Amino acid sequence: MTASATTLNAQSWKSYIKPALLDVFALAFIYFLPAISHLLSIKLYLIEPMRVMLVLALVHTHKKNAYLLALTLPLFSFLISAHPVFVKTMLISAELVVNVALFYFLVKRLHVLAAIFVSIWLSKMFYYSLKYLAMLSILPGDSLVSTPLLIQLATSLVFSLYLFAFFKKEKI
Repeated sequence: MTASATTLNAQSWKSYIKPALLDVFALAFIYFLPAISHLLSIKLYLIEPMRVMLVLALVHTHKKNAYLLALTLPLFSFLISAHPVFVKTMLISAELVVNVALFYFLVKRLHVLAAIFVSIWLSKMFYYSLKYLAMLSILPGDSLVSTPLLIQLATSLVFSLYLFAFFKKEKI
């Protein structure tokens, strides 16, 4: 095998196969999450499983794949389980897309640890602002914050530390 063929195979792995495997894993994880939660008697939604997949995509694949997952994971969850309700599905998709966009904007200007942490919390503020507006009209009676803020802070720190440990800035 020639050096160029070896390089091509490595590029194919990084460009196509690795992201596809992560996407399949992400979809399967979201698909089986209710069953896994029930079996373990743990509310796994508290760890923000869609953001877990998003952080994995940011670290281990490329920007386009992170956007793809941000857009599709909430919709996939809605289609297979009717959860969350469609309005929240759209809000979560918007939040995750904003998270990716802010991260790639901020990582050029800030340390990677600050960029991911700030992008997560700014996207959460965006989500809660939109959710508040939705609660005024189409989601009356819904609570603004369903996952305790302390848990959200803890998961944000874990996600930020993971990305800090493994993100390669030359991917930008």
